[in-house]
Amino acid sequence: MAESYPPEPTPEEPPPFDATPVGTAPPVPPATAQLQPLSESDERMWAMLAHLSVLLNLFTAILGPVAALVIYLAFKDRSRYVAYQSLQSLIMQLILWVGGGLLAAVAWAITIPLMVVLVGFCLVPIAAAISLAPIAALVYGVYAAVQTNEHKDFQYWKIGEWVRSTYTG
Repeated sequence: MAESYPPEPTPEEPPPFDATPVGTAPPVPPATAQLQPLSESDERMWAMLAHLSVLLNLFTAILGPVAALVIYLAFKDRSRYVAYQSLQSLIMQLILWVGGGLLAAVAWAITIPLMVVLVGFCLVPIAAAISLAPIAALVYGVYAAVQTNEHKDFQYWKIGEWVRSTYTG
């Protein structure tokens, strides 16, 4: 007996083509499951990691705020606690690390040329103090990570109140 081409499917095999009649829509898969809220231990871990993202700045100079932003975007619908903590971390890093670093660079750029005329030597303590802002960001971020790991409602000075008032509406 000659075999026909293509071979007839056996009853156990599905047909080799879409059997949906022309003009009808294929079946719609069930709605995607709602995002599950995070457990308390996961909340603590992600909030802590958002604050510890400031340590990335030591090696990459700028990826700390990016990591905090990614954590915020990933968990903003699953945990208000993680969203609040990561948003605070993002803003603190932008102000103290990025802003403080740029301000320190400007301060040294002014101080060093003025050293030629001896006025710059008076500005060295001011430029050195401004240069401590990024270091303060590192210490403050680690402190915040410890506090959030203990599931405390940590707030950065002035930043926490502002974020809470704008985040909650």
